[in-house]
Amino acid sequence: MRQVFRLSQLATTRNKPGLLPVSPATLWRWVNLGRFPKPFKLGVNTTVWDAQEVANFIAQQRGAST
Repeated sequence: MRQVFRLSQLATTRNKPGLLPVSPATLWRWVNLGRFPKPFKLGVNTTVWDAQEVANFIAQQRGAST
């Protein structure tokens, strides 16, 4: 079964920490710049990211900072 993340799980907001220490606007900016994996639609109002692609992104960022 494919695991996915919603925006509310990934981005950090004033009231809730997310997996990444960036705002929803920054996350979308990264998607548009090609820096973050593209999401896909599960339904009309449901956009998600593949969990493995997100894990790969995080691993690459960790590798770049060492």
